[in-house]
Amino acid sequence: MKVIFTQDVKGSGKKGEIKNVADGYARNCLLSKGLAVEATPKNLSDLKGKQDSAQHKIDVEKAEAGKTAEVINGKKVVIKAKAGSAGKLFGAVTSSQIADAVAEQYGQKVDKKKINLKTEIKNFGEYEAEIKLYTGISAKVTVEVTEG
Repeated sequence: MKVIFTQDVKGSGKKGEIKNVADGYARNCLLSKGLAVEATPKNLSDLKGKQDSAQHKIDVEKAEAGKTAEVINGKKVVIKAKAGSAGKLFGAVTSSQIADAVAEQYGQKVDKKKINLKTEIKNFGEYEAEIKLYTGISAKVTVEVTEG
């Protein structure tokens, strides 16, 4: 019997995969537990629609990441911070502050978890940061910390 797996089943198949399995195994185990559905024309059509939808979503996310990278790559992000004596900041500049500054200065929303800093920012000056926007798409920005 041909079935479409709705979940990963160890030793049998992965989610979305179409496979021929023994009739008894399909009826008694896979179909009854909801791990798979029979590969009818309607179910095959639904699977194709879901796969096309998922691919479209990936393409849209990749295009948006490319546009964001074009806008912010190589740019300077200015962050104002307060400091004590000897130019040492109160605390440190965080990736959250950098993400907020990018959104404010360039109108591009960036996830703070995707910002990689080579060192902690605890003094005034310029620092390099890499923002990973999507698999294979990243942008480098210069973070300038000034007194504010």
